[in-house]
Amino acid sequence: MQAYLIWLIIAFALVIFEICSATFGAICFAIGAGFSALVAGLGLDLTWQIIVFAVVSLLTFIFLRPFMMRFLDRNAKDVKTNADALLGRKAIVSERIDAAQHTGRVAVDGDDWKAVSADGAVIEKGAEVTIVKMDSIILTVK
Repeated sequence: MQAYLIWLIIAFALVIFEICSATFGAICFAIGAGFSALVAGLGLDLTWQIIVFAVVSLLTFIFLRPFMMRFLDRNAKDVKTNADALLGRKAIVSERIDAAQHTGRVAVDGDDWKAVSADGAVIEKGAEVTIVKMDSIILTVK
């Protein structure tokens, strides 16, 4: 088997591994293997192929990986999850909220939550409220 085919198989396998891991580590080696395949295709010997693989992989670790990790981290900060995703959202009162009787529920995206009023006021069924706080499984609304 020719050397450039071996390098291409290695590069392909590393790309598949990167798709599964998404750490931007394997892709650096895949790029190095791709350049080594090019060098092997030009007829240079194994020593040059390994040198190109090492240098290109190192350069992509230094320059490409930090850029991609910052790009991923920046996007992750914009995504609200769990309780953060509920705060500020609108909900519909599905059961009258009454602090004196300790009752009340609201519906958000098809989920039904126990709810209390932020100021202790009675809120009638069907009213639209805003979620201001979450304590365990109890939403505070106004």
